[in-house]
Amino acid sequence: MPHPSRFKCDDVTPTGEPPATHDDMSEDIFSTTEIPFPSERPLNVYAFDPSLGNFVGNQMVTHVRYESLEPGPIGERFAVIDYDGSQRTFYKPVNLDDPKLLMTNGLPPSAADPRFHQQMVYAVASETLQRFEYALGRRVRWRTRSGTGHPAAPKGASRRLNLFPHAMCEANAFYSPDAHGILFGYFKASRTNPGRNLPGQTVFTCLSHDIIVHETTHAIVDGIREHFMEPTNVDVAAFHEAFADLAALFLHFSHKEVLVDTLQKTGGKLFEFKLKGDAELAHGATPAIQSQLNTENPLIALATQFGEAAGRASSLRSALMTPATPDGAKEIGTKIEPHERGSILVAAVFDAYFTVYGRRTFDLFRIYRASGGSLDKADLPVPLANRLAMEASRTAEEFFAICARALDYCPPVDITFGDFLRALLTAHLDYTPDDPDHVRDAFMQAFRLRGIVAENATAFSEDALFWPKVMRGSLRVPGLIFGDPNGLTKDEKDHNGDVLRAFAVTHADKLGFDPKAGPIAAPSFHPMFSIGKDGKLYVSMVVELVQTMRVPFGHGIPGTFPLRNGVTLLIAQDPPEHDKRPDPRVRFVIPKLYHREREERVRNFYVGSGRATTTIPAGHDEDKRFRLDFALLHAGV
Repeated sequence: MPHPSRFKCDDVTPTGEPPATHDDMSEDIFSTTEIPFPSERPLNVYAFDPSLGNFVGNQMVTHVRYESLEPGPIGERFAVIDYDGSQRTFYKPVNLDDPKLLMTNGLPPSAADPRFHQQMVYAVASETLQRFEYALGRRVRWRTRSGTGHPAAPKGASRRLNLFPHAMCEANAFYSPDAHGILFGYFKASRTNPGRNLPGQTVFTCLSHDIIVHETTHAIVDGIREHFMEPTNVDVAAFHEAFADLAALFLHFSHKEVLVDTLQKTGGKLFEFKLKGDAELAHGATPAIQSQLNTENPLIALATQFGEAAGRASSLRSALMTPATPDGAKEIGTKIEPHERGSILVAAVFDAYFTVYGRRTFDLFRIYRASGGSLDKADLPVPLANRLAMEASRTAEEFFAICARALDYCPPVDITFGDFLRALLTAHLDYTPDDPDHVRDAFMQAFRLRGIVAENATAFSEDALFWPKVMRGSLRVPGLIFGDPNGLTKDEKDHNGDVLRAFAVTHADKLGFDPKAGPIAAPSFHPMFSIGKDGKLYVSMVVELVQTMRVPFGHGIPGTFPLRNGVTLLIAQDPPEHDKRPDPRVRFVIPKLYHREREERVRNFYVGSGRATTTIPAGHDEDKRFRLDFALLHAGV
């Protein structure tokens, strides 16, 4: 609505008075002249890494939520601190609010400019966090530093995750709770087998899109599930690696140019390991030029530059490293190294993804064949490739969301691959009750073919693998505050903590706790807001309740270890009935409770992994030996 004194067409009689001005907007309550803040900030990044150069779509623009940034960049959720630990020097921080950079989507991709490295880690980490928060329907909080040996964090620091693009001269990158951040290393490429790198050139892990997503995902999972950092069984570390790989790999399918190019070169078969060269090569002939060489499928390859620079002659890992064969099913019983074991879970999820993608595109291929097209030739028509790309991207986004939401349907401690299968199925059922493309069956069969089974499930069927629902209204949590999508205040958090702890004590028997075993804590509770397919707003809360027991090692080994028992609660706030809001009701109780066999399994795993006898320096947290150390886990891989 225009200001009442503007744009009048009335006759004005000259009075000799100076003309009126409208600089004073104090009376204008409308925002017609207010310039809105942009919703997004476009930034240049590598879609994969510098080794692919100007390969189709490798230099791209990503869009992150707009915020005012301090040089670093430093924003609300991330702080880039460019201290080179090897050179003991700080590099000049980039100012992404510089008008020249705002006009050009930031700095152009460059392996030689440390300021672009800073831009890259900020942009990709921000994009990763946004994807998780969108899928979960809530803000993700970073895990704050705790335990002895940690000074108090500066005010506001716990809200930001620190990103160190050049932390050390080492072929490594890892999430560190102690540093409250991610440390990226740089190293010299192999001199004998460097792949698409110069022999001995410097390779920066902070320029690998996959590595940034992978490490940011570790921090996100730690923020959501604190006790997943405790390796209580052989699956825990492998789950971390697999889940982080899944987040990075599914993001590949949002890169449209690369996706269309891959579809054309594979004839729509996205799961092919190799892409045919651009030039024809006679059967059995030796390639004479580079365009006749087959190349690695970039969509299912992870951290290509890192893998080649380390002398592997290929990417670090792949989405389909474990085949769907009887031999592949046996690997779950033999592979214990976390990355190798994690690759089994990654292969199972991507098997399900490619199966559903095939079902959703089957009609397109039928139409193409009916019109005279041949799938023997890899080069698909562009319109068909574009249509397939839309379906592949949509399905990848859906599968990522299922995996992210499944975290809320996992027990709070002692995670196993079987638990994750049940969480995937239950999360998908909760968000998508109708399943026309049989997504849940695709998950079940893919996991079965890799030998992954769910403990305590009575049968291999959907009904048996879903976490059981609590009878409606049989467990209610009076007084719980859900707040709004912007979060809870400190007073509301304190109130909810008291309510949940009291609820746990009152209903300990129903939840499976032994009140005599110790206090029951509520380490996290997160309100969630989502729109269902029916258009309704669903308000709920995911809650962790955990009871910690100190159990002696025995067998002549001094000391104790923490044995945690817990449940995940999914609590719904139903809409008002007859002008009265009902008390929140518990929908799911997802348990991982005490039993003698589990105690012995955890004890044996700690003893077998050497954690029972690890010496902790005086003044440090004794239980640190019972937490994952990603610096060691990622060293050299």
